[in-house]
Formats: sequence, C-alpha cells, structure tokens
Amino acid sequence: MTDDLDPALIEDAYALQSHLGFRITGWKPDWARFEQPLEPYLMNRYGIPHGGIYATLLDTVMGFAGCYTGDPENRLLGMTLTLNTSFLARPEGMRLIAEGRRIGGGRSTFFAESEIRDELGTLCARGTGAFRYRKAS
Repeated sequence: MTDDLDPALIEDAYALQSHLGFRITGWKPDWARFEQPLEPYLMNRYGIPHGGIYATLLDTVMGFAGCYTGDPENRLLGMTLTLNTSFLARPEGMRLIAEGRRIGGGRSTFFAESEIRDELGTLCARGTGAFRYRKAS
C-alpha cells in the first residue's frame, strides 16, 4: 500500500477483480491507481496483454477516480456510459500501473481520463470515458 490509500476505504475485491488479480494502490479525490501483475493467462496469441485487460483497467480506474467520498459508509458507484481506448505500446515490464483522473462533470455524470504504464515507465494505453453516478445500496 502507499500513502495515497486510506486502508479504511479498501473494499473487498469483486469477482472479476479477484479473477484477474488487479488491486487498488491509490485513491483520493479525483484520482485513483490500480496495479495488475502480468500473468500468462492475461496474454493474447501474440504474447502481449489482451486489449480487454487494458480496457478493464482503464474503465475501473476512471470509475474509481470519479467516485471517491472518503467515507466507507457512503459509497458512490460509477456506471460507464462511454469508454474510448487507445493502445499505444507493448509493455516492457511485468506489471501494469493504471492511473485515472476525474476531469469534469456535474451532479449525475462525470468525465475521466486514464493511462496505463508498466513499472519501467512505458506508456501502453490511454482512455477516456463518461460515467453516471449511482449510490451503492
């Protein structure tokens, strides 16, 4: 964990997150970070991460970036309305690091941007998206 993550705010991993193996490593207002170790089951036929892995990380990190409340009893969720993904380079390292930023919005929707680098700094993918707020039940 890092100084960018209050342990009280860590939620239990949901099923897809557990299955893929990514974890939250930073979260504060308008910003989030997730990390994904690269494993053989995440690779496509070329031996590089499947594009769906990038899209999942970009979508997740942007959703979290827009939904920080600082209060574990007051969870806010984001439902993806649009997701744009650009694949830029192959990772050179063994871990993907996704960072997302909320860049605007209002009471019911927000906009975010994100990028994925490997631990060596290679910029692998970028994304933008629009999300609708939803209170957790």
